[in-house]
Amino acid sequence: MCTRNSLKNMLRTNIFFLLGLWLVSMSSIQLKAQNKEFTNALIWNTPTFFPASAGSFESMKDGVHYTRLNRVEQKTELNKYQYSDGEKVSTLVPADVLPGKLTISRYQFSEDEKKVLLETEVEPIYRRSYLANYFVYDIEKEDLQKLTDFSKGKQRLADFSPKGDKIAFIRGNDIFIKDLASNTETQVTHDGKENHIINGYPDWVYEEEFGYNKAFHWSPNGTRIGYCRFDESNVKQFQMAMYGELYPEQYTFKYPKAGEENAKVTVHIYDVATAKTKNCNLPANKEYYIPRIAWTRKDHELCIMKMNRHQNHLEFLLADLSKDHPFDIELKRIFEEKSETYIEINDNLTFLSNGKEFLWNSARTGFNHLYLFDMSGKEVRAITSGKWEVTEFLGLDEEEGRVYYIAAEESPLEKAVFTVDLRGKKKRSLSAMPGNNKAQFSSSFAYFINTWSDANTPPVISLHDNKGKQIRVLEDNRRLREAMSEYRISPKVFFTFKTENGDELNAWMIQPTGFNPNEKYPVLLNVYGGPGSNMVSNSWGGHNYLWHQMMAQQGYLVISVDPRGTMYRGNEFGHSTYLQLGKLETEDMISTAKYLATLPYVDSERIGIQGWSYGGYLSSLCMTKGAEYFKAGIAIAPVTNWRFYDTIYTERFMRTPQENEDGYDDNSPINHVDKLKGKYLLIHGAADDNVHYQNTMEMIDALVAADKQFDLFIYPNRNHGIYGGNTRNHLFEQLSTWLKENL
Repeated sequence: MCTRNSLKNMLRTNIFFLLGLWLVSMSSIQLKAQNKEFTNALIWNTPTFFPASAGSFESMKDGVHYTRLNRVEQKTELNKYQYSDGEKVSTLVPADVLPGKLTISRYQFSEDEKKVLLETEVEPIYRRSYLANYFVYDIEKEDLQKLTDFSKGKQRLADFSPKGDKIAFIRGNDIFIKDLASNTETQVTHDGKENHIINGYPDWVYEEEFGYNKAFHWSPNGTRIGYCRFDESNVKQFQMAMYGELYPEQYTFKYPKAGEENAKVTVHIYDVATAKTKNCNLPANKEYYIPRIAWTRKDHELCIMKMNRHQNHLEFLLADLSKDHPFDIELKRIFEEKSETYIEINDNLTFLSNGKEFLWNSARTGFNHLYLFDMSGKEVRAITSGKWEVTEFLGLDEEEGRVYYIAAEESPLEKAVFTVDLRGKKKRSLSAMPGNNKAQFSSSFAYFINTWSDANTPPVISLHDNKGKQIRVLEDNRRLREAMSEYRISPKVFFTFKTENGDELNAWMIQPTGFNPNEKYPVLLNVYGGPGSNMVSNSWGGHNYLWHQMMAQQGYLVISVDPRGTMYRGNEFGHSTYLQLGKLETEDMISTAKYLATLPYVDSERIGIQGWSYGGYLSSLCMTKGAEYFKAGIAIAPVTNWRFYDTIYTERFMRTPQENEDGYDDNSPINHVDKLKGKYLLIHGAADDNVHYQNTMEMIDALVAADKQFDLFIYPNRNHGIYGGNTRNHLFEQLSTWLKENL
């Protein structure tokens, strides 16, 4: 068993090892460096600093082989490989199978792995949703057929039945079933209508805030389909103008803002043999969410997750179809959890094959851990425990009785892979290096692919056995490291400090290249700071890291801090901002500015702040409520009034505006514009479906009314990510120039 002390010793040894590697690396850099400087065009518009990946791996059922797509000229083929040595075994789907210029974007095997669904012509919708045209390929017969008549419209979420003889999919807003043997198509639902009724997939706010895009599932034997129906008829619509034509097109979709009406969600079960649908008996006159549905291991049991609108009362309700239900299906509660604040939802619910128990995670002790429950909701035992958090559940190997997960056990900055048995015993770490580890296990749990990085090292992808032993390196990103070695790099270093309130906050700093402690430097404070986030992490920061290096080359101290309300420090810290988003975080940012001003190498008159989304919200608050401490601030796609944001996210932390009027108004930047003193830049994408452009427009109106000068830039037809073509280069060049002129 890996004890905490032994883990600390191992990490300490590895830290010294890494430090040694870094010093050697830095010496090498100094020897060969040309003192090159980064530019935005180089960072954002060339492949020079893009990390290589090892590709996408999908484990096959035997756990010995995996599959992946490989590029062949302008098309893709699907190949089979061995985990043990990476050798190619066979080509399962040749590149020339699809007609014309069509190429495979994604794929899915049938349960017996004799057929494969091929996705083509993928068309993104929102963050997780997309449309596509699907083909079905029979590997043994080498036969290809269209899933459906493409002229009727693209499809989404096509899914094999467990026996592989049928495929359920969605077209428009309705569910269909394709019988592969008879080549016939059955329509399961008939009332789907755009912006009114959705069957089988979630509406915008569920997809964005509950983090999924599929709301139908086959039962274990394929005799039934359980699905959610969203009636969004009464949800108010939001419109965005899309430019490029003589008359801009208005894109309209349903978006429930805080305190407004949500879609009404119901759950239904369709019987394939009888073609009849039964309704699950959920309360008709109460507001609730259905964030997930999942079948147990039994073909007649559907589990429904139900939450109240405040999201602090979670129930698992069981629909048992083995019993006679002449009308609606009666539901039995098998689990219940309540919180004084809120409960997070995920995909971790795992029913055991014994039919008597399930795994679920809970923060009931104040820290997120894994638990085993019986089917009456009684806790059997805690699988993990301690004053640290499980950050990701990776899977359960029932044959060996072992659970695999990722945890921030040593520090909120570090993520390591662990395994423990179902008794909560024999825990061991599978990660050799401190930093950030991500793992993808084979179906047999015999192997896992680990992606490791730290704050100054791009990802290293390697294959390991389930004891943690490295078998081989799949991608070490040597090319990227060599490319970076030609540039002036200042390593990101971590530190902590105490606020005036006595809280210890985690932070990182990138010092200007050629740093002289006797000089004074301007500070660029990079912030996000929202619930469910950590900016201060010992992991590779990608292109943002390189932009920060560029700013350090230009003489800035680049710093980031995780305020109260952020993750992996338990509920007392993470939920402290409940009902008053922005208040404590702003106080912590002001404390940060005060602390930095005490450092001899900081120019206290030149402290700036920049953030995106929630970070743009905080930077706006700092420039208004904290105007005495910040000279310049940039807000990209900011929330400026929580009344403009969606129900599920906002009310999870704030309840409704009707219940918490002061909480909304006291900490919305739009209400504090009269305090603005420094330079302020607002940036937004005009087609932002998430944080609406309305936030910036209303902020402008308030600033004008208060006679406050500011700078503004709008990107037409760009969503919340503000990307596409030359957009990122233009955006960051604008940020760099503006900071140079104003900070």
